[in-house]
Amino acid sequence: METDHYFYVLHCKDDTFYGGYTTDPARRLKEHNSGIGAKYTRLSSRLPAKMIHIEKFTSRSDATKAEYAFKKLTRKHKIAYLREKGVKKWP
Repeated sequence: METDHYFYVLHCKDDTFYGGYTTDPARRLKEHNSGIGAKYTRLSSRLPAKMIHIEKFTSRSDATKAEYAFKKLTRKHKIAYLREKGVKKWP
């Protein structure tokens, strides 16, 4: 069975963005919001987080490259990237 790989973006309660990688977006969002996700999203000031963007890839390498590229962007460029991908607004 072939596994799908995902790059995703969360919008956190403190109005920041978090980019990540997973094979199961629903499970990963639950992990973040329960405080067992990434260290970045464990702060109560960042929760709850909402998944606002998901991209599907056929390889882990491609998904993690997308994650790495997103994390290197400035906030201004992250917003431009999300708008280019069709994310019009976030909470």
